Amino acid sequence: MKLTRREALAGAAAAALAGAGIYELADRLGGDAPKRKSVGRMGAADQHALELGVVEHEGVEVVVPPLHHRLVTARIAAGDPRTAQRELEDALVALEQRFDPTTPAGLGVTVAWGLPYFDRVVPHQAAVHVPIDRRASAERRKRVLLDAVRFPSDPGETILEQNDVAVLLRSDVPAHVNDGAKALFQDLRVFEVTSIRNGFVGGGLPKRMAAAAGIRGAELIPDGAQLFLGFTSTQKDALGPRGIANFETLGYAELGPRAYFRGGTNMHVSHLFEDIEAWYLNFDFQERVDTAFKPGMRVKADAQTVPQGRHQVASGGEVRRDFRDTGRIGHRAAIQTSSRLQRDVVGHDGTLYRRGTAIPQRADFDTLDNPFAWSSEPARDSLQAAPAAGVHFVVFNPTSDDFHRNRLAMDGVLPDGTRLPLPARARGQGFNSVLRTTHRQNFLVPPRTHRSFPLAEL
Repeated sequence: MKLTRREALAGAAAAALAGAGIYELADRLGGDAPKRKSVGRMGAADQHALELGVVEHEGVEVVVPPLHHRLVTARIAAGDPRTAQRELEDALVALEQRFDPTTPAGLGVTVAWGLPYFDRVVPHQAAVHVPIDRRASAERRKRVLLDAVRFPSDPGETILEQNDVAVLLRSDVPAHVNDGAKALFQDLRVFEVTSIRNGFVGGGLPKRMAAAAGIRGAELIPDGAQLFLGFTSTQKDALGPRGIANFETLGYAELGPRAYFRGGTNMHVSHLFEDIEAWYLNFDFQERVDTAFKPGMRVKADAQTVPQGRHQVASGGEVRRDFRDTGRIGHRAAIQTSSRLQRDVVGHDGTLYRRGTAIPQRADFDTLDNPFAWSSEPARDSLQAAPAAGVHFVVFNPTSDDFHRNRLAMDGVLPDGTRLPLPARARGQGFNSVLRTTHRQNFLVPPRTHRSFPLAEL
């Protein structure tokens, strides 16, 4: 019997959810088992936080992310959202009973919701309870969750997605990721999958996977590199500390009459292709340092982990001087003008966050998806079977606007209004000359207590 398109798509999605295809390489190749020192238990309310622990690498404390990642986007299937809310929560609780939800040895599950869900399924409740962004509301009131936008260096064809939901699955054990995906998207019937995105971080996997997949320039990736582009990205001091990215912590958000989303955050998701061969052949090591961090920065030859503490933070004035003197901006230096605290701040609970403290909490991962492992709209998404080097960029910020400010700084649009005259994707524009963004979307991550179909019970 000939399969309908819907049945064929469902079968292909099931195979992708099971880890089939190029991602099977990650399971076969394995990853060096991470060694972590505990940093203490994370807040129970924060469904986006994991106990990741740290190691010291090249004299720098580094947070060790899970080895294996999968992000699944979906639409809401037809039916009563209150019934679906109960069914999803039951499935999530069942997974937590099987796998520790707080550590990479188990399975971390983060459920995030897009604007289409709030605007279509719970519009009246969302109008009351989705927090307002105080900083972004100078001229008119804006919510903490905004539509994604194209940035100056994005291609015109970058797709601004409109998914209802995104679920991030993270573990050191690939079978746990597969089991979680099956439980939420095959056994449960509340979602219609729109994309499946797989990847990995650290453990020696970036070079091994790229080489096994025949990626051009794979042999140039340093042994043991955390990511394809060679440099470590999870220095402890470069990531926001526990709780700082939550809506309430820095006072960026007005939580509303019931503070329904206290303990929640914003999640940005995008996919970018990376030209590994161009990165290593066209940029010598010093220029890679200049590009990734700051022009003229001196580090040990072939270093992978570069200190990024509070006292290594660049100011807007330094970024402008670097551009005047060299015609380039460093990726980290430019973003630090927005992503680091510009003064000491006392959080909502009395915690003191010092000037220079990082705010975003990154959860991005390398991928061989092209651009996804599976898509319900392969023509629109330009899905290709051949593997391609890239990154699924996932980051938690206090608001969508906060992420937009950070990303604009990457293009030389600084918080004080300075616009450095950099052509889109120019060599002097940090990483942008070897990156190409294909998709973007912002999501709201509720606290754990409201992770399943938020506001539906109201």
